[in-house]
Amino acid sequence: MPPVTRYDVDRTALGALLDDEPRYRVDQVWAGLHDQLATPEEMTNVPLALRARLAASLPEGLALTTEATADGGDTVKWLWTLADGSRVETVLMHYPQRSTVCVSSQAGCAMACSFCATGQAGFTRQLSAGEIVEQVVRAARRARDDGRRLGNVVFMGMGEPLANYDATWTAIRRIHGDLGLGARHLTVSTVGVVPGIRRMTHEELPVNLAVSLHAADDALRDELVPLNKRFGLSMLAEACSDYIEVTGRRLSFEWALIAGVNDRPGDAARLADYARALRAHVNLIPLNPTPGYRTRGTSPEGVEAFRSRLAERGVNVTVRHTRGTSIDAACGQLAAGATALASPTRRAVPVAPVAE
Repeated sequence: MPPVTRYDVDRTALGALLDDEPRYRVDQVWAGLHDQLATPEEMTNVPLALRARLAASLPEGLALTTEATADGGDTVKWLWTLADGSRVETVLMHYPQRSTVCVSSQAGCAMACSFCATGQAGFTRQLSAGEIVEQVVRAARRARDDGRRLGNVVFMGMGEPLANYDATWTAIRRIHGDLGLGARHLTVSTVGVVPGIRRMTHEELPVNLAVSLHAADDALRDELVPLNKRFGLSMLAEACSDYIEVTGRRLSFEWALIAGVNDRPGDAARLADYARALRAHVNLIPLNPTPGYRTRGTSPEGVEAFRSRLAERGVNVTVRHTRGTSIDAACGQLAAGATALASPTRRAVPVAPVAE
């Protein structure tokens, strides 16, 4: 089990910790952590002795190991070391109208997608809800220091969020209720964990759903995204359709374009049929280089040709501008400093059975 960290503590637990203090201290400390994004040492409205006690009782979950910047400072990647020595990465991206943080939900990943550095590195452990929330807090502090405001959270970092469902959803509730980001500004990305999508369908917060699709025929998707062997495209489409119907949220598909693999005219036709049936938006992402996957990404001309084929078939499609490639912060590149990616040791992460 991950250790209990500063943002794993809910208001009830904080009240128990401060049961010998005046009741208003709980509100002060809670507001300090979530409204002011303050560390205990920075809470000047509480006594110095209490600040020291809080710092000792509520340790940080993330210790900064390295920071790298790209895109003129608009992309920041942090490598954190957790209390048990595990490592994860978080990426903050500033855009003209918004700032977005890409958070990790696991240390490593067991999904084993062939082109993803995180999948090549293997799985270490689940993150706690507090470790996820703290990534958002640290990014919000940095955005504030940069004169910006964090407006969006995407669960697209290391790990499969729906394979760590309980911690992910607890973190979403905290980000929404305590940090004040609306559900429409929260996006959960999955490679297609159908039981998790079905659970999300009946949650109280209609967050955005993004599916890392990458292939629209089962044979190819089995190779690129091994989980497809368990939850095939027809099963995935049914779960996504139900999610759209119940929540009213738009579905998006992520498609990493790999030269000669999934960027052919037939791939575009199959994707168009699959996406149109679900009224899904498609985000095209030129494959980013990773050490353990030598196939190159589609050329800019090929990306535009693929986009045009989808548009001609009535698909709402955009090409995602790649950010942070030079610091290994782009999609599929997060590996937390792993040095040997080609032959990882993997441990399975249980995925709940499909409900009848």
